[in-house]
Amino acid sequence: MAAAFKGLNSRLVHVGEKPDPATGAAIPPIYQTTTFAFPTNESMLDLMEGRTSGYIYTRYGNPNFTMAEAKIADLEGAESALVLASGMAATSTAIMALTRAGDHLLTHADIYGGSFGLFHEILPRFGVETDFVDMTDLGSVEQAIRSNTTVIFIETPSNPTLRVFNLQAIAEVAHRHGIRLVVDNTFATPYNQRPLDLGADVVVHSGTKYLNGHSDLMAGAIAGTAGYIAECVNVFRKLGGNLNGFDAWLLIRGMKTFGLRMRQHNESGQKVAEYLSTHPAVQCVHYPGLPTHPQHELARSQMSGFGGVMSVELRGGPQAVDRFLDSVQLFSRAVSLGSVESLITQPVAAVHYNVPASFRELGGITPSLVRISVGLEEIEDIVDDLARALERAG
Repeated sequence: MAAAFKGLNSRLVHVGEKPDPATGAAIPPIYQTTTFAFPTNESMLDLMEGRTSGYIYTRYGNPNFTMAEAKIADLEGAESALVLASGMAATSTAIMALTRAGDHLLTHADIYGGSFGLFHEILPRFGVETDFVDMTDLGSVEQAIRSNTTVIFIETPSNPTLRVFNLQAIAEVAHRHGIRLVVDNTFATPYNQRPLDLGADVVVHSGTKYLNGHSDLMAGAIAGTAGYIAECVNVFRKLGGNLNGFDAWLLIRGMKTFGLRMRQHNESGQKVAEYLSTHPAVQCVHYPGLPTHPQHELARSQMSGFGGVMSVELRGGPQAVDRFLDSVQLFSRAVSLGSVESLITQPVAAVHYNVPASFRELGGITPSLVRISVGLEEIEDIVDDLARALERAG
């Protein structure tokens, strides 16, 4: 059915879904169940041994998972996808499926704090080393590669400094050395960027963010080849990082409006970034859609839009940041991003609080930096709120 639809919004509504065969319900039911019954022992063995398809136990799979996975695979142009309990469950599962003790991994310092903690604190306990390099410099990437390097992991744009990395060029470097490239596409989303089309091997998402878009669930996703996703399934079933039926159902519902939401996020994000770039209280705006962004031309070549997240550095230092954050009214001071409501946070006081200062400095994550996630409110209200807060910050 879905193959007949070329348009993104049509596919978002229909891919992976059909009327419920039991009742004819147009919207699929929530399979809020832990286990699934079998008519015979033989049918159970057939399923356990892979001779037939179906469901056993929600830690292994659930019909709502299957529907969400079909939509995400379609969005990313992947053979297959896997949904999990959170973005970090997706990242950790994706990496554990690719690494073994003695392996080496490359990433960059300006990444999500949870991912940094995984690479810097957790993986070394299991014999996997990580180096943090400047991914804008291909020479630095080449120089950092070792004989045991198996994975390059990047966010582009990065969190929270919105640096953009050359996906095609990094993929070429990685593949020349037999290395897999894993891309966190949470900020860009497949609406604006499809890393697999540009040479990446694996895509991960925090589905909590733009894919769902309503701040009411935690979810993650991995997309890639069918063979690789099967490896991830083997890992996640043993670690237990599964989603549940209700959250998967909410993710399905959220993705139906994903295209419409992203169109507005792109439009409003661009307008807010342009406004902030001219404000005297703002020292710098990090947003790939601005011509002043150091990777603007690269962003234009590999992205079709620039999303609703940006970061700004305020004049006046941390004191100005405090006054600014205390003065916003429409924005909620909260972590997360990519939802219908506008959110704002100071990274060094939130998701990057536990990142050592030396790595924050390396990644350009300063006390003067504020991350802004532009929601779906009227643009005039968003700009007015920021204007009032900036006036008080000064």
